[in-house]
Amino acid sequence: MAEQYDLVVIGGGPGGLAAAEHAAKNKKHVLIIEKDSWGGTCTNLGCIPTKALLSCSKYYADLKKLKRLGINIADISIDFSGIKKHQQQIVKVAALGAHKMLVDAQVETKQGTGEIISSQEVQYRDQQGNSKIIPTNNIIIAWGSEPQMLPEINLSERILTSDGLLNLNILPASIIIVGGSVIGVEFATFFAELGVRVTLVELLDSILPYEDQEAVDLLRQELVRLGIDIHTSTKLEKLNDTDNGVVMRAQKIGKEFEMTADYALLCTGRKPLLDTPQLDKLGIEYAKAGVKVDQNMMTNIAGIYAVGDVTGGLMLAHRATEQGKVAAGHICESNTIVYDENFIPSVVYSHPQIARVGHNQKQAVNEGLIVEIVKSNYSANIIARAQLLGQGFVKVIFNEDKIIGATIVGEEAAELISPLALAISNELTKKQLRSWVIPHPTLSEIFTPLFRG
Repeated sequence: MAEQYDLVVIGGGPGGLAAAEHAAKNKKHVLIIEKDSWGGTCTNLGCIPTKALLSCSKYYADLKKLKRLGINIADISIDFSGIKKHQQQIVKVAALGAHKMLVDAQVETKQGTGEIISSQEVQYRDQQGNSKIIPTNNIIIAWGSEPQMLPEINLSERILTSDGLLNLNILPASIIIVGGSVIGVEFATFFAELGVRVTLVELLDSILPYEDQEAVDLLRQELVRLGIDIHTSTKLEKLNDTDNGVVMRAQKIGKEFEMTADYALLCTGRKPLLDTPQLDKLGIEYAKAGVKVDQNMMTNIAGIYAVGDVTGGLMLAHRATEQGKVAAGHICESNTIVYDENFIPSVVYSHPQIARVGHNQKQAVNEGLIVEIVKSNYSANIIARAQLLGQGFVKVIFNEDKIIGATIVGEEAAELISPLALAISNELTKKQLRSWVIPHPTLSEIFTPLFRG
């Protein structure tokens, strides 16, 4: 008789990894199945490789500031093969770390595919095609996501998604990026900092349409200063690979125009990776936006859960991790984590960065909340000035004296947002925040003026 598991997780991305580890540490017998590489999209095609690339471009761009600090450097050049090597090494380290975490937690791991036969059976197929039925008490779907494609646009050697671009081993002279959301803006930053001619095309009236508009305006100003040609309210009509480059036909305010570049990058979002025949067979409820789950991440079928990108919503690694812990906690009957989407911070890793958590100003106003908006600028912070961190600000939103939202635009925004996420999730008041003692001189002192009065 086949070995019985308490939990089988299908998918080794952040959500699946967190669920497997959490359940195993609670003495459950856990198996996790991954068809490709440990760490999922985040480690192999998303967060990790892109941040490795952006660290390279930022170091290169920051060299221009050194003269202002009295440091002169000559003969600076770019070794793109070295940049790619750094990307690949960081991905490898992250993937090995993900697998080691599972081993340390005594989670059983298998490479291959897992098909859900029923709420208590998974058919595992290894990479050689051998299969067996695995009995289990619970199942977690962690299938992840895939790039959202545009109709009538064919991928080629020069027309790529972010997945394909990460395999590019030459630095193009020019690139058209279609889509001004997070992925598009991050790649635009990377290429522009390395001297590539970048054109960024967005269908909507603004890049990063879900972020605070004042923060987006500041970032757009900096992106234009980098040399990025930004076209908003612009519709892609046609995109062709001519072997020598790409030709894009677009329409803006009723007028058509053409643009050319060496490559085109499609950054039109990601969508849940849904195996609809499998979901239909099992009777699991889902929509185009993703698999439907309750507050415990359970589907409408008892014993089957779903976490991460496959559930739609914010496609963020740390969101998936939190969902994985919630699902595992429910399975282990030890749930102490309260999952709330409003407490999930998000970051755009452009230069400067935009980070937010909770309500932004527009959301609060649309909900009819009576709010107080307070800002603090980087220009008033001595460390920001000493380190030439440039422009930026923190904006916090209070409702009935409680902090309900925050946006930061500027250097180190990704690091600075965490304490504000903690404050928001604990519904701290302005009075409580006044007791927060921050060391001097630090960039985090930018918070101090927000809680005075």
